[in-house]
Amino acid sequence: MSTDQALKVIRDQIENPTAQIGFILGSGLGHLADLVDGSTIDYRDLPGFPHAGVSGHNPKLVIGKLEGAEVAILGGREHYYENGRADAMRVPLEVLFELGVSTLFATNACGSFRSDIPPGNLMLIRDHINYSGMSPLIGEPTDRRFVNLTNAYDPEIRGQLLAIAKTADIPLIEGVYSWYSGPNFETPAEIKMLKSFGADAVGMSTVPEVILGRFLGMKCAAVSVVTNMAAGLSDEHISHEHTKSSAPVGAAKLEVIIRAFLGELSR
Repeated sequence: MSTDQALKVIRDQIENPTAQIGFILGSGLGHLADLVDGSTIDYRDLPGFPHAGVSGHNPKLVIGKLEGAEVAILGGREHYYENGRADAMRVPLEVLFELGVSTLFATNACGSFRSDIPPGNLMLIRDHINYSGMSPLIGEPTDRRFVNLTNAYDPEIRGQLLAIAKTADIPLIEGVYSWYSGPNFETPAEIKMLKSFGADAVGMSTVPEVILGRFLGMKCAAVSVVTNMAAGLSDEHISHEHTKSSAPVGAAKLEVIIRAFLGELSR
């Protein structure tokens, strides 16, 4: 019901709202929504939308055009650690789907395990490890809950993003993202374990959203902005303030890639 109610609010405020591609913006990446030529609605005015109570997020839905493409941008997300709900972003994503979104592009801030993906750089997510074990589809009554996550991160879109990054001379390395529930950061021992599992980075979001995106039939892509080396891999002090201050360096590179990707999409 919340999805229908939120859609009514949107359609009451925006004439014929549609979008081709939806974005979820992570910590420090909210400025991308400011680039859109369109309309903005606060989450608090949309039934079923989260409070997105993490500093560094901008909880607004923006619908409009960027580089000629029709976009819908979720300027903030609710994380599992806020209220213990892996499906917190279900209503917003259902709304995007009903607006016509066929591709979901998630962004996040992460801690890197690899010296060749240092802070300030980007990692294109190739696959993920759901270390938390939580699923946003727990409680879904239909057989649709058995979602196939092979190639959850669309290979064709990954190829496009890699080609764009190469043309722009921006380092973009594919890797495996591990989802840790948070809100506390990981211990060095946990990082060592995740590395042994084949993970290249760790963060506290994105995985449940991609599961929901695939459940809804969307193509999915995700890029991580590396804000720090993970626990035990450097001498830097890991904190949320550090994440917010470091994110803009990688975000500027990601903006170039996203704008070029949208430009190709609109042609």
